Amino acid sequence: MLIDEQTCSGCGECVPYCTVGAIALGDDGVARVDLDECVECGACKRAEVCPTDAFYMQEVEWPRTLRAQFSDPLGVHPKTGIPGRGTEEIKTNDVTDRVKPGFAGIAVEVGRPSVGTRLAEVEKIAMELSKIGVEHEPMNPVTFLMTDKQTGKMQDEVLQEKVLSAIIEFIVPEAKVVEVLNTLREVAPKVDTVFSIDLAVRYSPDGSVPIKKVVEDAGFELRPNGKVNIGMVTHVGSR
Repeated sequence: MLIDEQTCSGCGECVPYCTVGAIALGDDGVARVDLDECVECGACKRAEVCPTDAFYMQEVEWPRTLRAQFSDPLGVHPKTGIPGRGTEEIKTNDVTDRVKPGFAGIAVEVGRPSVGTRLAEVEKIAMELSKIGVEHEPMNPVTFLMTDKQTGKMQDEVLQEKVLSAIIEFIVPEAKVVEVLNTLREVAPKVDTVFSIDLAVRYSPDGSVPIKKVVEDAGFELRPNGKVNIGMVTHVGSR
């Protein structure tokens, strides 16, 4: 995204609408977008707060096109056909039925609004998970960027692209969950961003969470947030 410097009035109304703080007023009173930091989410233009309509979308080529694919909530991923970050995620299991009894679906959500992430940080996490035998979800935008799905290595030309967030997603046997969580705990200090962990399992017949005790005994706190889906609407509910 760019701002027409001749049209900009220097009001600064757009500055707080940038999801990653990439817009700033210069000493000359003109607002400019730091293209290295911009994630092409489109929030600044969609907010329609610019009194002179100075925002415009520049021509974008690969690999910069990835920024919008991971950051624009209204965009649809070209390979999965899914809006948002391009994946249905394991959090919609009550509709998709992807996670079977005895297994756990895990999503590592890397980056957040105001922080974002370089895809290089996503690669670091994916590669550490690959070392313990995680099989990455094939219909996932991050997986599509891997040159080697066995190691989690991603294409070199995409690594410095900045995105709002990206999801590493996979399913493992319940017995492997603690190993995955320990791996994520070890890699956390090595990445220059933030990430959260989503863990989805089926309830036991008695209504209990089957891996709750073993996860807590390993030193992890479970936060029983839920995402309830209505019919085939996969993005309704709370987290």
